[in-house]
Amino acid sequence: MFEPGQSRLFALPPGVDFPAELVRGLRDRLKGEPPEAMARVQLFVNTQRMRRRIVELFAASGPGFLPQIRLITDLGIEASLEGIPPAVSPLRRRLELTRLIAGLLDSAPDLAPRAALYDLADSLAALMDEMQGEGVAPETIAALDVSNHSAHWTRTQQFLGIVEPFFGTAEAPDPEARQRRTVEALAKRWATDPPSGPVILAGSTGSRGTTLRFMQAVAALPQGALVLPGYDFDLPLAVWSGMSDALTAEDHPQYRFRRLMDALDARPGDVRRWTATEAPNPARNALVSLSLRPAPVTDQWLTEGQMLDDLVATTADLTLIEAESPRDEALSVALILRKAVEDGRSAALITPDRNLTRRVTAALDRWGLVPDDSAGRPLALSAPGRLLRHVARLLGERISGETLLTLLKHPLTATGGDRGSHLRLTRDLELHLRRFGPPFPDKAMLAHWAEARNDPLAPGWVAWISDILDAAASLADTSLAARLEHHLAITETVSRGPWGVDTGELWRAAAGEAALAQVDALRSEADAGGDFALHDYRDLFDAVLNRGEVRDEVLGHPGLMIWGTLEARVQGADLVILGGLNDGIWPQLPPPDPWLNRKMRKDAALLLPERRIGLAAHDYQQAIAAGEVVLTRARRDADAETVPSRWLNRLTNLLDGLPERGGREGLEAMRARGQDWLMLAKRLEQPAAQLPSAHRPAPRPPVAARPKELALTRVATLIRDPYAIYARYILRLNKLEPLHRESDARLRGSILHKILERFVRERQAESMEAARDRLISLAAEVLETEVPWPAARVLWLARISRAADFFISHDGADGGVPVSLEQRGRIRLDPLDFELFGTPDRIDLLPDGRLHILDYKTGTPPTRKQQEQFDKQLLLAAVMAERGAFKEVGPTEVARITYVGLGTNPKLETTALTPEDLGRVWEDLHRLVRRYQSHQTGYTARRAVFASRFPGDYDHLARFGEWDMTDSATPEDVE
Repeated sequence: MFEPGQSRLFALPPGVDFPAELVRGLRDRLKGEPPEAMARVQLFVNTQRMRRRIVELFAASGPGFLPQIRLITDLGIEASLEGIPPAVSPLRRRLELTRLIAGLLDSAPDLAPRAALYDLADSLAALMDEMQGEGVAPETIAALDVSNHSAHWTRTQQFLGIVEPFFGTAEAPDPEARQRRTVEALAKRWATDPPSGPVILAGSTGSRGTTLRFMQAVAALPQGALVLPGYDFDLPLAVWSGMSDALTAEDHPQYRFRRLMDALDARPGDVRRWTATEAPNPARNALVSLSLRPAPVTDQWLTEGQMLDDLVATTADLTLIEAESPRDEALSVALILRKAVEDGRSAALITPDRNLTRRVTAALDRWGLVPDDSAGRPLALSAPGRLLRHVARLLGERISGETLLTLLKHPLTATGGDRGSHLRLTRDLELHLRRFGPPFPDKAMLAHWAEARNDPLAPGWVAWISDILDAAASLADTSLAARLEHHLAITETVSRGPWGVDTGELWRAAAGEAALAQVDALRSEADAGGDFALHDYRDLFDAVLNRGEVRDEVLGHPGLMIWGTLEARVQGADLVILGGLNDGIWPQLPPPDPWLNRKMRKDAALLLPERRIGLAAHDYQQAIAAGEVVLTRARRDADAETVPSRWLNRLTNLLDGLPERGGREGLEAMRARGQDWLMLAKRLEQPAAQLPSAHRPAPRPPVAARPKELALTRVATLIRDPYAIYARYILRLNKLEPLHRESDARLRGSILHKILERFVRERQAESMEAARDRLISLAAEVLETEVPWPAARVLWLARISRAADFFISHDGADGGVPVSLEQRGRIRLDPLDFELFGTPDRIDLLPDGRLHILDYKTGTPPTRKQQEQFDKQLLLAAVMAERGAFKEVGPTEVARITYVGLGTNPKLETTALTPEDLGRVWEDLHRLVRRYQSHQTGYTARRAVFASRFPGDYDHLARFGEWDMTDSATPEDVE
């Protein structure tokens, strides 16, 4: 196939269909040979996707022999022939490292947090793989000059001491070590006994040490050849020569080829074209090549830029979309893909940003288009993955109402049978927990709830939940195997349901099968894990799930593809969209290295962090060389402004700096084409007809439907926000409390009332110190019973302690004796058909026979002016007391009312009362009620709220935001 004496280092330029040209070159070189000659060719490729594409291309050309197509990593036969044992499972190695690191952290806890246990094991295993792949022994690392960073090196040495025994072992090597040993043995055998037929390695850049060594072995064969992808034939020799230092050149897209040529003792002139096929746009390739020059030689933009062709024509098939938000970017991409489908063209979105691909997929769904997504979905985000993670977080934890309902409402829960009854009971339980709590439901509460229902299915359903709670709370064995089996048993019980069989839908469909495969892999290696604390087990399980992906068996549109950068290397499309071109996304930032810095890595001949950026740059250089290309990015994300990808920034700066070659005009045309798509996306989001904003409502229901009674505390609401009274008592819309209960102000007020009621009810002759001790003791007792949050208990007890002296010093100082504590009263407003009721916190009988009414506040009490105009609770309570509304005291004159503020700054707000004052209050109340018993009065929304920035419970119903507080109300009759 290859003539002696000629270079067998071949390449194809960026932009060509690499698999198609590879097959064409093979056929051209074997033209005139017998058909079986193709079968003697050994073809090594770097991905399974490349292998499938090559087979498809051969099959499409008719019957014939195939070459022996193998993966570079598939050298199992050669390893067996060389007597190299099978590799240890990567998961098993990580579990072994986890156990060893846990022991190290037990003896030296200051080395690292235990929460990072599995992450440390994973990172250390990755370092092991890299050292074995690059042929770097632990002794090399130990010999590094670390005089300038001894503290960091001391920690690294302790961890590297863990992995040293795994190097050089003859039994159960790591996969990377096994691959390295196999390649070395194969190279040694080929040196004396080369294969009789051609051996070709195609599609690899040699970025990893083992692959580079294998490429050297293939290139040394008499009939061995390398075919490089995306080789830049436009790069001048001087630039190739300048890329000798990895520290400055590693992030260049062509650096891997310079490293390969050095290993092969070759020069750029030795690289030959595999086929004569040119790139779709050679002028654009030259432009991109110039834009990607290494930083030290970007001055060549000024000289070589003048030799570029007309840049307006060069960039005619380039579109640049710079959207204001990720949503706008996704909509624009979706519109471009839809247009391609309408035109009968194939189109591909290439991006490493999975958030963008999900947004684009969702946008395409509005037209019923499903793209063929090569990446699938993360297993951890699938239904089985989420259920497994939910259950893992139940283990050993106190279960909140929110957590319990999250589990019960999961789509896989109770799929073993009668899921409809399960959902009905779940809904009823949710309403109960929202309205009445408690924040942390237990077995007793659930049993009481079931008994109160007239439902024969409820007791069995609650018993099933109780069994799950019991199982989640108990586990004596701490070994990884026991924790895993316990975890899976609970998950299967949840999926089975109270009336089901088997394991429900948990392990079914593509996602269930993928989850079961990951679980089985962990189960088979669990014996290597040793004992695990619960938090360590959760972290480990999450890490295992995060390694899995789910490919849904959905037939996507054959002309719409979503590719990652790796998949894009082996396929082509009529239209290519490069999405997410922001720094941090494409290229992604190198992950932090906890072990070695850049200089240490270079000195040890390990890979530099910039290697990832260089590989991503090579993917970019190949993708942008397609026939028609759209470049997209979002100027902002959810947090802040974004930074354009360094490659896009270079390209736009280069174009903008070459106005005489048409660069600036071409760049403006690229942006104009992108702006057209952005405007189309904006129009897509606009409604067909602009609806007018809602007016400020003031509904006027029939008088017969209006409330005939109100509580004391609701009179202020009627004054400040009448619409809330309309929604609550006429529409009968009750606010649903959040599932995630918090220690809010309302609960704090309720707890304070309970504490003070008990304290006053049990009042006795005692000293100030004794009273204070009794108050604090009562507070601690009530808080322990009523408040399930330890932090809130401590904080509230401290607040009560600060206010205790103030309260005790003023309590009963006027000689008053409590005669009514939390007793309800009711009074009728004759001749109006209306009643007022309420429950004052406390009524004291003064020595002169008059009454003193008190109300406790955890915040700031209302001022006298606020009481006169809005907060009339105690004034109305005084009116009721004087008219005999409270049976415990009978009709008695009220001397004064007091708000007792026990917040950060304790304060008394006392108002002395006269018969004239209470007479005006009584008349004002009649006037208020009479007004709302008139059909002409509407219930105005937010009529006189205390502060407009505080939301009301019914603001969304009133469409607040479409109108503001300066708008006039619009009365409207409602039935």
